[in-house]
Amino acid sequence: MAEKKTTKKAAAPKAEAAEKKTAAPRKTAAKKVVEINAENVGFKAGDVYQALATAGKALSVKEIAKQAKITEAETLLGMGWLLKEGKIKDENDLITLA
Repeated sequence: MAEKKTTKKAAAPKAEAAEKKTAAPRKTAAKKVVEINAENVGFKAGDVYQALATAGKALSVKEIAKQAKITEAETLLGMGWLLKEGKIKDENDLITLA
């Protein structure tokens, strides 16, 4: 009877270990640092402009970021550049080419 008790105790830690191994590891979101310099911001402005030109209609910031495959922060940087140059304008919370 003593053997059964040790078998059960030995089986329990193995089951717990198996559960821990099968649990999906947590992924921490790595913060992407946006490098701010004239060249990088200029490239992001080009990405934003191309996304708007391809769409042919007004887009939200999220839609522009998704279409241009850049972050929303990079989208805002590019939009600032284009707004300063008068290339884009705001229409009802949507951005369109000027």
